[in-house]
Amino acid sequence: MVKRQDVPSAGGGLPAELTSFVGRRAELAEIKRLTSEFRLVTLCGAGGVGKTRLARRVAANAVRAFPDGTFFVDLTGLGRLDQPAVHEAECDLLAQLVAAFLGLRDRSPQPPIESLCDHLATRCLLLVLDNCEHLLPACAALAHALLRTCPDLRIVATSREPLGLVGEVTYPVRPLPAPDPAELPAPADALGSEAVALFTARATAVQPGFRLTAENRTEVADICHRLDGLPLAIELAAARLRVLTPAQISARLADRFTLLSRGSRTAPDRQQTLRGCVDWSFELCWKPEQRLWARLSVFAGSFELDAIEGICAGDDLAAVDLLDLTAALIDKSILSREDHGPVVRYRMLETIRAYGQDKLRESGEYGVLRQRHRDFYEQLVERASAERTGDRQAYWLDRLDQERANLRAAVAFCLTEPGEAKPGNAKPGNAKRRNTEPSEAQPSSPEPSNAEPGEAERALRIAVCLPELYWRGHGAAADGRRWLSRALARSTAPTAQRARALLLAGRLALAQGDRAAGEQLLAEGEDLARRLGDDAALAFAAHLREAVELLAMIEPRAAGVHSSDALWAFGVAAWRRDDSPTAAAYQLASLRLIRAQEPDDPLGTALCLAALAWAESSRQPERAAVLLGAADTRWSEHGTTDGPHQHLAGDREAGERPARRTLGEPAFREAYGRGQSLSRPEALAFALGERRTVVAPPEPADHTPLTRREEQVAALVARGLSNRDIAKALVISQRTAESHIANIMVKQGFTARAQIATWIAERAT
Repeated sequence: MVKRQDVPSAGGGLPAELTSFVGRRAELAEIKRLTSEFRLVTLCGAGGVGKTRLARRVAANAVRAFPDGTFFVDLTGLGRLDQPAVHEAECDLLAQLVAAFLGLRDRSPQPPIESLCDHLATRCLLLVLDNCEHLLPACAALAHALLRTCPDLRIVATSREPLGLVGEVTYPVRPLPAPDPAELPAPADALGSEAVALFTARATAVQPGFRLTAENRTEVADICHRLDGLPLAIELAAARLRVLTPAQISARLADRFTLLSRGSRTAPDRQQTLRGCVDWSFELCWKPEQRLWARLSVFAGSFELDAIEGICAGDDLAAVDLLDLTAALIDKSILSREDHGPVVRYRMLETIRAYGQDKLRESGEYGVLRQRHRDFYEQLVERASAERTGDRQAYWLDRLDQERANLRAAVAFCLTEPGEAKPGNAKPGNAKRRNTEPSEAQPSSPEPSNAEPGEAERALRIAVCLPELYWRGHGAAADGRRWLSRALARSTAPTAQRARALLLAGRLALAQGDRAAGEQLLAEGEDLARRLGDDAALAFAAHLREAVELLAMIEPRAAGVHSSDALWAFGVAAWRRDDSPTAAAYQLASLRLIRAQEPDDPLGTALCLAALAWAESSRQPERAAVLLGAADTRWSEHGTTDGPHQHLAGDREAGERPARRTLGEPAFREAYGRGQSLSRPEALAFALGERRTVVAPPEPADHTPLTRREEQVAALVARGLSNRDIAKALVISQRTAESHIANIMVKQGFTARAQIATWIAERAT
């Protein structure tokens, strides 16, 4: 057995870092904690995500904690094992390599693995086993033997999949956070993004004068975002600054594997190019795993297991095997999982997806899989349409919201493919075709396509089947108008599908504030529906007409509020159809837009708060009463009452009635008063569910829910003045005076004008 002094000094086994280490502070702290609690910590992640650099820094930071040293063992020099079983010769070879890195010389006749265990049995050291994925069985056997016989030994392994040992804790290494190019802070603040900071650090090494500026920050952020924050890809992109600007690099990322093909000559072969890195991951997968990887590349964004089973199964991939194969790809860091409520969704890094698409084209399956993908999501929206009411409504809205990127891809297929893909019709030349289908970062573009009318008709069907509430946010209205415009231009037959698509296009135009286009599309769709005798389409047209009429009744305001106005109108129309959940959702969407606008919009806020109260009156009467009080305070801020909107008086009475009846007048007035006391930010927070309770402020004995102007009107009524005299005294129109009196009677529950005078007299005593 070697003596303690025969072991190299602490830290002597770590390679020097040649470039700066950027970010990862939280990860380093968490891994430090894990290594203090667990004896085997495996850093898992996709190729190029930075596992090796992170492990090196972990070891360097832990030098003082291990008196016998921290040692880094690079396993890239050993070839891949092609069999899953463990062989003694391979374990011995691995043990010899580890011993060599530790500087141990042993001439005993013992097997190398036993000798290594004896050497380290009394040592307190940290051993880093880097790049274990191609030697997984042997690495697992060695780690198990060492941990069993060396109680003071800690192992940190890096691998694209876990070793699979009892007692192993797996730490997933994620890509670096990358900013959204559409929401960039100032250049100095953008450096707070670790992905941007890494690009800038490596760019400075290539071009010493490089700086992140207001002019180049968007392109730099776009590069980091589209490369998923993958450190290797970012470093390779920064190296291209020798010959390209950030804008040119960004423009060429559609062919990322060609662009990112020149790395460090001293790096392992698989780390010198992006394709080499992903090739290595692909080669580590078994044939069925490779086949599934390629087929999963048809998805955009995230996806669920039912979609995998519905699209990727075939004669060579049995549906019953897909769950295990999916788990294997997660283990190998090809897929990542995301918990989403009661289900798990899966996602690929864009680089992994692009590689899979190349493989899918090489296999001749690309067109067939895109068709299956389109068919699956067409059927999905048809199911959502059939189940869009009742208990399943919330499920479908959430599911479709998660599937936006896949729905874009399905529609793009309809609008860009010349015809239906047939099995076996893909040609080998397709392997070189540039990837043009949309992703979450790159929505489909509106350029002309050569889609046949039949395919365009399917695009119309997908759009029309989507539930009404799907279109209320996340840029969906813009997407929808773009889809529908292209599909309607190609599918011109006078069908029911076209009539409904025209009406939907009109509804989306109205939601975007484009009244002229909206009414033109509405008229065209309504006319076609009438000629076809399509009662369902005519009912939808009537709903839209009602919304248009409601919009026309709102007094003219700034152009920036048109979208919120339209959502309000759609909500009121839905409430009038007794669809309170849809009505509430529209008012909440409108309030979110209003809050994001500047300057404040008290009139729009009042309209939405009141309409939201009507929608909530039966289900949440106390909340409705608070919202009504908040709405009336907003009317006062606007310098008026809801009098200018007398066309809504019947709606207000009908909307308040369930809450008054359920709560009773005293409780209703109490909740109403709490709403009156809310400031605009407080009222919006309460309406949007960000403020759960409203605490009533101390109230004077003569507290009343009336506004100041209504108090003045009530006092004049008590003095016996007529409506004309009240209007003259307060310098307001007679109609406004009548509106104030009507509001006073509604709020106080009075049925006669004389009750106002009696009430004022009682307050004075």
